[in-house]
Amino acid sequence: MALVKRKGITISRQLLDDQKLHPEATGALTALLSDLVVAGKIISAEVNMAGLADILGQSGRTNIQGENVQKLDVFANQTIKRRMEQCGHICVMASEEEDDPIPSLPGYEGNYTIAFDPLDGSTNIDVNVSVGTIFSIHRRASSGGPGTVADLLQKGSSQVAAGYIIYGSSTMIVYTTGSGVHGFTLDPSVGEFFLSHPHMRIPDASLYYSVNEAYAPYWFDDTRDFVNYLKSDANGRKPYSARYIGSLVSDFHRNLVKGGIFLYPRDKKSSDKTEGKLRLLYEAAPLAMVVEQAGGRAVTDDGRRILDIEPTGLHQRVPLIIGSQHDVDLAELFLRGGRP
Repeated sequence: MALVKRKGITISRQLLDDQKLHPEATGALTALLSDLVVAGKIISAEVNMAGLADILGQSGRTNIQGENVQKLDVFANQTIKRRMEQCGHICVMASEEEDDPIPSLPGYEGNYTIAFDPLDGSTNIDVNVSVGTIFSIHRRASSGGPGTVADLLQKGSSQVAAGYIIYGSSTMIVYTTGSGVHGFTLDPSVGEFFLSHPHMRIPDASLYYSVNEAYAPYWFDDTRDFVNYLKSDANGRKPYSARYIGSLVSDFHRNLVKGGIFLYPRDKKSSDKTEGKLRLLYEAAPLAMVVEQAGGRAVTDDGRRILDIEPTGLHQRVPLIIGSQHDVDLAELFLRGGRP
C-alpha cells in the first residue's frame, strides 16, 4: 500500500488499511501484529519505570548464549510469550533468551511463527541507553497442529513481517510487511502509536560507521584496512565519524534514519571462525528485511546475503554488515581483498 502521510493515523488503522488491499487476507497477520504492539506498550511502560521499580540489574541466571539475563529481559520475554501463546495465530515461537522452541497453548495454534529478541541491548539498561525488541514472523511450513523447529528454521527471504520496537527518548515501532518500511511513535498520553516516519529510506551513502573498535587488535587485515579507510580522507570525501552505542537496535535505528554502516565481523579471537556474534533468527534476518525494504543492504563478511542464509539452528550466529548501500558495497570490496 502507498502510505499517505495524513495526520493522526494510528498503527491500528494502518494495519487494517493494509489488510483491505488483500481480499484473500484472513486478518490473522493483522491481529498478530496488533497483539505484538500491545506487548510493546507493556514493555515500554516498564522500561520507562526502570529507575523506580525493582527491575534493574541481573536476574541471577544466564541464557543459552552464556550471558547474564537482566531482570527486564525476563519481564520482556514473559510479556511477549504470554501475548503470543494465546493469540491464536502463532504455532510456535523462539526467543533469544530460551534454549528450545516455545509452543503455543494447546488449541491456540495458528499459521505463523515468531522469533524475537525480547530486549536487545539490555546490558545498557542500568545506564539509561535505548534498548529494543526485534521480531521476525514467518508463515508456518508444516500443515497444522503444534509447530516444529522446522517451522522456525526458515530463510529470512520468506519472512512475512519483521521489525523492532525501540524504547528510547520516545518509543517507536518500525516494521515492514514487504511493502516498504514505516515507523510509528507512541504517544504515551493516549497510549497509541501514530505514524511519524512513513516510507522510511536509508540514505544511499553516509559519513558514519558503527563498530566496536575494542576488537581492532583481533580483526582480520581486510576489516582493519576498511575501517582505517573510512577514517582517512583517501575516499575523496571527508573521513567518516564513529557512532557506536553498543545496542544493536539503537545503532541500526540511527543508521536507518541518518545513514551509516554497522559492522560486527568475525575476528581472530572468535572460538569458531565460521560464525560471528549476532543471532541470525533474532537479530540479523529481521533487520536485514527492514534495511532491504528501506533501500539498504545486509551481508556477512564473506559476501553472503543475510536473507539467503538457510538456518541450521535456533541460536545460529552470523557476522553482520548492514546499512547504506554504497557503504556496504565498499565494505564488500575490501573484504574480498580489493581496494578502490
